[in-house]
Amino acid sequence: MAATLTGCALLGLAQDCEGTDPRVQELAALDILGSRPDEATVARGFEKVDAGCWADSGEVAVYAERTYAFSGTRAEVAEHYRTAARQDGWRRDSEAAPEDLCFVREEMSLRIVFLTAELLKEYGHGTRPDLTTGAGYWIRIDANVNSGSEAGC
Repeated sequence: MAATLTGCALLGLAQDCEGTDPRVQELAALDILGSRPDEATVARGFEKVDAGCWADSGEVAVYAERTYAFSGTRAEVAEHYRTAARQDGWRRDSEAAPEDLCFVREEMSLRIVFLTAELLKEYGHGTRPDLTTGAGYWIRIDANVNSGSEAGC
């Protein structure tokens, strides 16, 4: 596993993504991204963890996400991640809406987003019945690089 870095270690960076690769790799290696309900499968075309950095208006953030297809229900996915997140040291974001699957740990946030045809189209993935039938979803971890503040959803 990559050496553990915190957002504080990256504070000296310019307001862009230069030097964030170690932090991106750290997020991509977190075990929670591989956790999934028994019947869930990695979605076709999303075999690798999608991870990277983005910078906008002085904000620099890193992310890592996985996309899963699941023929079961959203309630089954929610139950799985509430348990898995708690066991992995994540706690529910107290400011998130009750129906949101949003957790925080250290300076990171973890979100489960259920996919819809509209959302897939918005992100350029077209029509994917395998992701919109049942409970297709993204599991995503975000961390601000230059804020040093606690993460939230």
